[in-house]
Amino acid sequence: MNTYEKLGRILGCSSQELRDVDDKMSALTGQHRVMDSLAEENDRMVDMVLSDLHLNRKSSAEDIYEALTHRLIHLDEHLFKLLDRPDLSKLSADTGKLGRVLLELFTPPRGLFIRKDKVAELLAKQPPQSLLEHFGYQTVQELLDKQSFASVVSALRFTQTTEWMHTFFDTAYKDLKPTDFEERDVEIKVLEPEWLAVAEKFMEHKFHNVSHLKELGVIFNIPLPIDTPGETLRMFTLLLHYLHEVPFYTGLFRRHIYDADFIPKFQSLLRGDVPEGPTPAAPHIGWRIVQRYLAKDDSNDFRLHEHHVNPEAEHWFRVAEDFKRLSRIMPEGEGKFNIGYWTGLDHVGDFFRSEDGSEKLVSFDVIDLIMSLVKKGDVKYLYHQQEAMWNQIFSEFMGHEQMNELMENNIIEGFIKL
Repeated sequence: MNTYEKLGRILGCSSQELRDVDDKMSALTGQHRVMDSLAEENDRMVDMVLSDLHLNRKSSAEDIYEALTHRLIHLDEHLFKLLDRPDLSKLSADTGKLGRVLLELFTPPRGLFIRKDKVAELLAKQPPQSLLEHFGYQTVQELLDKQSFASVVSALRFTQTTEWMHTFFDTAYKDLKPTDFEERDVEIKVLEPEWLAVAEKFMEHKFHNVSHLKELGVIFNIPLPIDTPGETLRMFTLLLHYLHEVPFYTGLFRRHIYDADFIPKFQSLLRGDVPEGPTPAAPHIGWRIVQRYLAKDDSNDFRLHEHHVNPEAEHWFRVAEDFKRLSRIMPEGEGKFNIGYWTGLDHVGDFFRSEDGSEKLVSFDVIDLIMSLVKKGDVKYLYHQQEAMWNQIFSEFMGHEQMNELMENNIIEGFIKL
């Protein structure tokens, strides 16, 4: 199997697609053997991890996955202890050691967000009726007077219908002006315990307990009990991820806020728009910017199987870099497999023989493994590794910082044209 076939199989794209990318990017940059080098590095990293796990290339996909997640279970236990065994039901007033450790690893800069009084005004014009009825409040002002701002705006995500959210998004934000924004700190908010009952009432399935509102500068955590192996790691890494993602978008808000067409740009960024048309040739080669994980909606989306870059994967790359700092303050997990060990494995993965005789792709990306672990293996996450590998290909040709600059400069249009 040649390099293009091997990498194409891991990425879920054709070998010809990769050959074309290699030819065009090599001609543009003068960089040669990039694909070969990447495939060789992937093999080297896989072999290194297998050796550390006392496994080899003949080991089954199931045994490798189990060994990887076993290491993470031990790390999860150590992190839980480091954070003083957090009980989220008691952290609404003060995030305690959880918040302090997060900010020791990465303190986000102040951001440009919609003013709180403006949000109150917008909500008064389109009241969140489900939320008001749940508490028995008559007005939005009463709601905001008796509940914290961060709690109220966070709860919109899980109490209001999708239709309400879309309507609010389309109508409330359409007349925003630069004076409706202000500089303030990003807020990490663990919701009060009563919000757990609210979430359970309105959501039919097990909800994601960490999310954010990038236009309001709030990262919130629903106070679910931490009672599943891997849950502390998942929660912690998601919070770190949003600490990196929010500044990325607030920087884009600043860049475009005085543009005549700021509002459609602003709404596009909040939606995470990804162009659906063909990638331009442009004049050498174009790269689509995929600013959300399309695989969550459709793993067969054609945009996933062609060359592209993904800002989300870059935020996760920065989280993995934070692991280096975390490893210095976290007790050793298990030999070499302290949390810092996983830095640099985000794009690593390969196929291994499964017990049923088929071959399965195993991601060595720590985020994929954490997400799979919490789901008890019912879902094997792969897309973080694949998206990270696409970013790695681009940065090998153009450089990491250049990739980030080009993504920021072209995210509204949705294509990098080289």
